[in-house]
Amino acid sequence: MTIGTRMHQCLTSLEGAVADLKSFALETQDANAKKQFTDYANQIENIAQGLKGRVNYIESQEPQYKVYQQARQQQQ
Repeated sequence: MTIGTRMHQCLTSLEGAVADLKSFALETQDANAKKQFTDYANQIENIAQGLKGRVNYIESQEPQYKVYQQARQQQQ
């Protein structure tokens, strides 16, 4: 597994965690829990944005790590 693939998997996991936390925030009636879930989701979202920037930089420097584009080419 390449570093590009691993970074994309990590990014996908982070995005999934954000979605779960936002869902928890919507489902709870407890105002404190709602705030905590929302805060956690925002923190992870910021981390994911930073990782996206790193992925974009790496892909611009090392085209062989362009996992998304490679996957699309293989499907065609």
